[in-house]
Amino acid sequence: MRIRKGTTDDIPVILGLLDGAVEWLVSQGRTRQWGTHPWSRRPSAVRAVHKYVTVGAPWIAEIDGVPAGTLTLSDGPGNYLAPVDEPERYVHLFAADHRFSGRGVGSALLAHAVEETRRAGVTLLRVDCYAGDDGKLVAYYERNGFTRTEAFTVGEDQWPGQVLAQRV
Repeated sequence: MRIRKGTTDDIPVILGLLDGAVEWLVSQGRTRQWGTHPWSRRPSAVRAVHKYVTVGAPWIAEIDGVPAGTLTLSDGPGNYLAPVDEPERYVHLFAADHRFSGRGVGSALLAHAVEETRRAGVTLLRVDCYAGDDGKLVAYYERNGFTRTEAFTVGEDQWPGQVLAQRV
């Protein structure tokens, strides 16, 4: 596996990985996390990807030259959460292609995010995720070294979220 720095030219790749994640979630009956429509067909989601990739640092994991996962690091959370009172790196747009399930793509990307955070001289890495259903996503982040910090809800449908943090 190779993890490379992404650019705005990778936006179609990132959208494709996010679309694949939505498709997989729907196939599992997990429609509340990211809905049922591909990111690439939702103008607000496409704008969010453009924003984070432009202002942040996108990373692409590849296996045999095929994009297998992505995440983007930025200096803070989305506008639905308050920033903290110290420098931080924040994980956005995290997704892995389920065709590579069991190959450690997501864990490798999160480990890379830790190293990039450390390299920047920052000691706090945070992420937020969907906290509904069976809590498997929150548990996944905990297995990767993150600790729960604050729960939150977003939007009219009260989408349940969880912020997690890791000191690096």
